[in-house]
Amino acid sequence: MVSANREMVVFCFDTLVAHYNSEEAPPPAFDGGQHPLFVTWKKALNGSEPRLRGCIGTLEARCLINGFKDYALTSALRDRRFPPIQAKELPYLECTVSILTDYETALHYLDWEVGKHGIIIEFTDPDYNTRRSATYLPEVAAHEGWTNIEAIDSLMRKAGYNGTITESLRKRIHLTRYQSTLCTMHYRDYADYVKTSRGAAPAIAGSKHGSH
Repeated sequence: MVSANREMVVFCFDTLVAHYNSEEAPPPAFDGGQHPLFVTWKKALNGSEPRLRGCIGTLEARCLINGFKDYALTSALRDRRFPPIQAKELPYLECTVSILTDYETALHYLDWEVGKHGIIIEFTDPDYNTRRSATYLPEVAAHEGWTNIEAIDSLMRKAGYNGTITESLRKRIHLTRYQSTLCTMHYRDYADYVKTSRGAAPAIAGSKHGSH
């Protein structure tokens, strides 16, 4: 089984740096393979708790190299919840890559463990008779300190449901649970890695942070 590793995070940073420099990213130092994956960017200012800046991925298996290349940029620049990440933010970023595994159909909406499982919910919006779906990665509910029900209710809102959340509606949720391996790196560690392995720190065009 493929696990998330440092080289995958390095490739995501490489891809974003290359985007700002209008150049091609160096080839990745990991093999392909097909897996569902997510890329999460957070920003930490002045030692504060890192705040989400973008998180997008796919629940379908994708070629890892193309997938990380696509989602590194999509989550940094096109997560509708946030303005696009700018080059000057790079020194404050941390990146997490997740590879999703062990998909299982849950027996009911509470049939999953906070901190262990990511969840995908699908349900019919009774107000519009439309299908809605959304996912949280395994670390989200634990990080927010949510109970199972709080996570489900939050996820229903994330899916776009604005009506009253009732127990009977929760019971009609189709829930898929999954697990993940993840790897997180701060830009500092990425810059050190690049300096050590390539002999020069990453330079960002038009940014005064290029060399520190």
